[in-house]
Amino acid sequence: MQSVPKKTAQVIVDSGNDYIGALKGNQSGLLEAVQANFNAIQTHESNNVGHGRVEKRTVSISNQLDNIPEFPGLKTVIRVDSYREVHRANIIEPSVKIRFYVSSLIETAEEFSKRIRGYWGVENKVHYVRDVTQGEDASRIRTKPLVQIWAVARNFARSHIPRLWI
Repeated sequence: MQSVPKKTAQVIVDSGNDYIGALKGNQSGLLEAVQANFNAIQTHESNNVGHGRVEKRTVSISNQLDNIPEFPGLKTVIRVDSYREVHRANIIEPSVKIRFYVSSLIETAEEFSKRIRGYWGVENKVHYVRDVTQGEDASRIRTKPLVQIWAVARNFARSHIPRLWI
């Protein structure tokens, strides 16, 4: 999920829409304040098993914004704790990630969990194909008209490749 710069958040709110955005290192003041002052009022836990992975995700929300810097339309701060075990050849590789999000919405922890998870589903399905299968990240094409032309070509190829049903 992309971070939401202040100016972009303001445009989104002014247009009558809402946002959910990841907090990243380039928003260090806001991220540090959220990390230091996060006080969960509700949590939702989900577990997934499949593809050689065990995942446990806990989504916590807070509407208490004391000591959080002003941010356009901010109503909820979200914390996602992800624990993952990848099982490979009798080796278990555990990893833990903590991510924070900001939102102009007021919803339950479960609803935020579904929204964030849904976004990553799209990210994984579409961008994986473009990044890995089609090698878009490895491409050395950097001039604007060519980048746009190749993006259109890759999207066309992705949507028109015959699918084999076995």
